[in-house]
Amino acid sequence: MKLTILGCYSATPRADAHPTAQVLQIKNHQFLLDCGEGTQRQLRKYKISFARIKHIFITHLHGDHVYGLIGFISTMSLLNRQQELNVYGPKGIKELIDVQLKLSKSRVSFPLNFHELSSKKPQLIFEDEKVSVETIPLEHRVYTNGYLFKEKLGERKLLIKEAEKYNIDVAFYNNIKAGKDVVLDDGKIIPNEKLTAPPPPPKSYAFCTDTVYKPDIVEQIKNVTTLYHEATFQEDKLDLCEFTKHSTAKQAGMIAKQANAGKLILGHYSSRYKNLKGFKTEAETVFPHVELAEDGKVFNL
Repeated sequence: MKLTILGCYSATPRADAHPTAQVLQIKNHQFLLDCGEGTQRQLRKYKISFARIKHIFITHLHGDHVYGLIGFISTMSLLNRQQELNVYGPKGIKELIDVQLKLSKSRVSFPLNFHELSSKKPQLIFEDEKVSVETIPLEHRVYTNGYLFKEKLGERKLLIKEAEKYNIDVAFYNNIKAGKDVVLDDGKIIPNEKLTAPPPPPKSYAFCTDTVYKPDIVEQIKNVTTLYHEATFQEDKLDLCEFTKHSTAKQAGMIAKQANAGKLILGHYSSRYKNLKGFKTEAETVFPHVELAEDGKVFNL
């Protein structure tokens, strides 16, 4: 699982600070999470393939999380994309894009599927044999969801030397990796546990931005491998959190601690702070494993 931060700042873009967008590579998927202004330029800068993005997850309809979407879609059409693109986001996202396409007399060269969300309870919105994606209901000034990405338990690891010791034909290897025992020609049963090792524990990633401090999400993200949680402010601006519906770095640390997260990544910083170190220091007062998102930073989760 690999996470690339394309942008991690709140509000308006600056020359050295881009609004929210990130790419999550998980089990051969390349998911785009939010699409703030300038996202496609950041994808180019960090050499991330446009074509491999088949699913985009939008948290909410504020501009710093979605104004790059029409540009990305338009560029894909100019490049004559043919494969479908799935966009998950709040109800209204289809209208937002349709109006811009209509007024600019633009065409889309590929199937564009919108999956509009309105539930205030967690929903399973994507699933295949390797990955599942759930919404995480958040509280912001508009309807907002975070997203929980979970790997599924993989196949057991075949111990080649053990299989060769019993002269097991390679034709049985896939069945062994699927967890089946082997019956030898003489009728002897070789238990699967002797021929395989357990698969690595499945990993998970919770993307939570923008939101007030909301401890009722903890149960859903319990034991998450990595949590990205917004930290727009530090505690010196705690009074602004309720008005703007944002969180402090310390509050993000509290969520990570309650959820027993493996790691906390902070982001969505207010531009009023010129130095990011204070965010990390503050969160570490309640949770020890804290890292700072930065434009272009890559996390191998």
